[in-house]
Amino acid sequence: MDTPVLGFAASSGTGKTTLLKILIPLLKRAGLKVAAIKHSHHSFDVDHPGKDSFELRAAGATPVMVTSSKRRAVITERETPREPSLAEELAHLDGSGLDLILVEGFKHERYPKIELHRPALGKPLLFPEDDSIIALATDGLETRDPLPIPRLDLNDPRQIADFILDWLPTRSGSNQPLRPCIP
Repeated sequence: MDTPVLGFAASSGTGKTTLLKILIPLLKRAGLKVAAIKHSHHSFDVDHPGKDSFELRAAGATPVMVTSSKRRAVITERETPREPSLAEELAHLDGSGLDLILVEGFKHERYPKIELHRPALGKPLLFPEDDSIIALATDGLETRDPLPIPRLDLNDPRQIADFILDWLPTRSGSNQPLRPCIP
């Protein structure tokens, strides 16, 4: 897949989803078509007992596709429960027409990531042990020593969106950068 992939890695409770909920509309306003993949360590179900799709899945169909004029969902059961890899999940995502895939999680895999860090939570930094981290978004560090990667303000989503737009490659077949102004 040629679509750029950018992750957001942090300890639980740091605000990854909260930030992405703000960043995605900013990036869309800048003209990008954005997809998202969220890794969960918890069991989840997008279907509910009593719904036809749930009953079809319970009967043994896998995958089950639910589709309407507005959306499509495909539910696939794993034969043997195991942690998925990002590459495996990306292979199931249709990246055609996308400008960017944002990933929440998969923090131990090697792919470009922005680390989110809140010192008040008392968790250690992932950087510099993870050299695939391209920037650190934080609401403060104990030290203001220079970092070899950009330091972003975790409480300034526009700054983070601008960083992402600058990080993106140019549109394929064009010399036009993907960096439009964010209104």
